[in-house]
Amino acid sequence: KQRYQRRVRGIKIAGSNAEVMPSQWEYQVGPCEGIDMGDHLWVSRWILMRVAEEFGISVSLDPKPVPGEWNGAGCHTNISTLKMREEGGMEHIMAAIEKMSGKQREHIAEYDPNQGRDNSRRLTGRHETASIETFSHGVANRGASIRIPRQCAHDGKGYFEDRRPASNCDPYSVTSRIMKTICALD
Repeated sequence: KQRYQRRVRGIKIAGSNAEVMPSQWEYQVGPCEGIDMGDHLWVSRWILMRVAEEFGISVSLDPKPVPGEWNGAGCHTNISTLKMREEGGMEHIMAAIEKMSGKQREHIAEYDPNQGRDNSRRLTGRHETASIETFSHGVANRGASIRIPRQCAHDGKGYFEDRRPASNCDPYSVTSRIMKTICALD
């Protein structure tokens, strides 16, 4: 444990927990500003692979490494801007979500390295996943494309979670696609 902790010093690891499939674990990176998230996620993945090698453990970033009736693995991405975190922020959250609703295909194409083919095995509309074919959002809805946490809805400000990125996503592509959409850069 100490070797691992020394290696991740400086990497923003916010937590970790067991997941649905046996031997499946996840960890959270952040909070990070903009493109820094990609740096922290890529370096943390590299460290994870090196530590796993030391213990003879294999790591898969595949979003559905074992077929079956389970939700797979995502890289859920929390998004906020300063205006979203300030009083009245829900208006800005909803405006961003509305922009994202019109770019479903563009986002799916950027959310796994195979232009959505990997995610098509995971985003089935079952097991707390949205359908890859349709865009949806909701408060505390783990089956939606975009989830607004209950506390954020209650406070009227905060952030939203894009639940569509696959576990094997390129975080730079995900960040870029989200910013292009919500900042109307494309």
